[in-house]
Amino acid sequence: MALPTLTPEQRAAALEKAAASRKARSEMRENLKSGKLTFVDILDKADSDDLVGKTKVLYLLESLPKVGKVKARDIVESIGIPETRRVAGLGARQRADLIAKVG
Repeated sequence: MALPTLTPEQRAAALEKAAASRKARSEMRENLKSGKLTFVDILDKADSDDLVGKTKVLYLLESLPKVGKVKARDIVESIGIPETRRVAGLGARQRADLIAKVG
């Protein structure tokens, strides 16, 4: 499947949108690391905020204090969540299990 041909204006707009999304995710991750946001706050936003909903669960877990890449993978594996799962794709039981694990 070939990529669509974009005009320079469309390409610039797409690049700008992607940069804004990266910046917003980075800010969200920093707020999570610093404690301004909790993991539960982010899970609650997933239904209303498209950016949060499209964020990978593993990426958010790695942002938690005292949770690195290895521990984050252990958490999702123990719950049975695929590493590629996004926050909006979590079921109610998976959300409850995550909250119980990360407190």
